[in-house]
Amino acid sequence: MKFGVNLLLWMADFDESHLPLLSRIRAAGFDGVEALMYKGRDFAVNAFRKGLAGTGMECTICSVMVDGLSLISEDAAIRTKAVEQLRENIAVTAQAGAKIIAGPLYSPVGYLSGTRRTPDEWKRGVDCWQQLGPWLAQHDVTAAIEPLNRFETYFLNTAADAARFCDEVGHPNVGILFDTFHSNIEEKNIADGLRKVAPHLKHIHTCENDRGTPGTGHVEWKSVFEAIREIGYDDWLTIESFCSTLPEIAAATAVWRDLAATPEAVAFDGIWFLKKMTY
Repeated sequence: MKFGVNLLLWMADFDESHLPLLSRIRAAGFDGVEALMYKGRDFAVNAFRKGLAGTGMECTICSVMVDGLSLISEDAAIRTKAVEQLRENIAVTAQAGAKIIAGPLYSPVGYLSGTRRTPDEWKRGVDCWQQLGPWLAQHDVTAAIEPLNRFETYFLNTAADAARFCDEVGHPNVGILFDTFHSNIEEKNIADGLRKVAPHLKHIHTCENDRGTPGTGHVEWKSVFEAIREIGYDDWLTIESFCSTLPEIAAATAVWRDLAATPEAVAFDGIWFLKKMTY
């Protein structure tokens, strides 16, 4: 098992000023970090690789759909641009040395049409990821597509829907990111959700119900780790929380209060808890 933390707990965009933080994260026992990539061309890939090399840590990448781009839009031109943006981000993910690009990679976070998902939207999403599968394989990168809770998207909410989506895409480099924060809202039982996505599971965000320190809320961690062991998952467990003091992050993630005394408390106390549950 590998333990990671998302850098959104401290920053929106990585640059060389954040290099000392990577050493502190490594010293706390993490195997790697997860960085946000909006557009590959704007990502500080050289500084990021330099920082990682200095610590011996690995990395994963998370991403979202920006500038109104969407794989499920009825506008073919928008879908084409969205696929092109994802191709760029996948290529830069490989340049960063990461094997995973994860997130709600279908439509912008917070976009709600006011109705339930349509069969046409579903087909568009599947078709676009079928196009991207060979590009992922060419770059030795896996996409971990994330279902979100109903307040952030209407396209993919449940483990069952995410599994069906990957079944229909039918490419080994297209899988699922399972996030315990979102599944705590949408699943009847989080552990059963993990079992449903098991054949396609590529990445796990181990998040408390309030995005605070794992182990301090009401996520049913005992049954979650029982399911993780049962399905044989042995890869990244990544803490994803968000900085409340950066306006752009707070607004995008609806974090209106401090989730712990310090960002380090979320990460450094959280990894202690996750390792205890794992071993």
